[in-house]
Amino acid sequence: MHYIIMADGKGVRWDNFTDRPKHLIEIDGETLLARLVRQLREIDDACEITITARDDRYEVAGAKRYVPLDNEDEIDRFTAELIENEVCFLYGDTCYTDETIAEIVTATGSDLLFFGNKLRIIAVKVFNGTCMKKHTARVKVDNPDGKGWHVYQSYSGRELYELGDDFLMIEDGAWDFNTPEDYLSFVKEE
Repeated sequence: MHYIIMADGKGVRWDNFTDRPKHLIEIDGETLLARLVRQLREIDDACEITITARDDRYEVAGAKRYVPLDNEDEIDRFTAELIENEVCFLYGDTCYTDETIAEIVTATGSDLLFFGNKLRIIAVKVFNGTCMKKHTARVKVDNPDGKGWHVYQSYSGRELYELGDDFLMIEDGAWDFNTPEDYLSFVKEE
């Protein structure tokens, strides 16, 4: 499996809080990116890991950094030229538990498999790259600010936030840091 860690967002809501990009905040002494690479390697040592980012500070041992060709719209985080069969998109601004990463790595599905809860998508596992390309392209035309939820809606044909068996619910296994408030709330709970 090829894991793609999406870390090429603009970070506007983060606004350089803590004087560092959100992908480089530390949890237990590891940056979010290094933590995710380590977690993936512990479960699937033979996997390929790519971090999509323009920032050369996002170089992490055990992964390669790739500069996406297109980064205009939110939907472009699913780097079109990297979509193929047997890839999994993960968010680089998210802290995943070891159990959640294990669940994502071992899960199987047909064309696409989504992970998250009613608030957010935390991963998309792609078994059929053509299918993923079709739905991300559709979202890019219909809603350039679209996110993982919009890809799921396009793929499943369901209403937004209506879930099917192609969606694995992960209630408390991942925390994303889009804003300083997200991070402060997480640190307070620890």
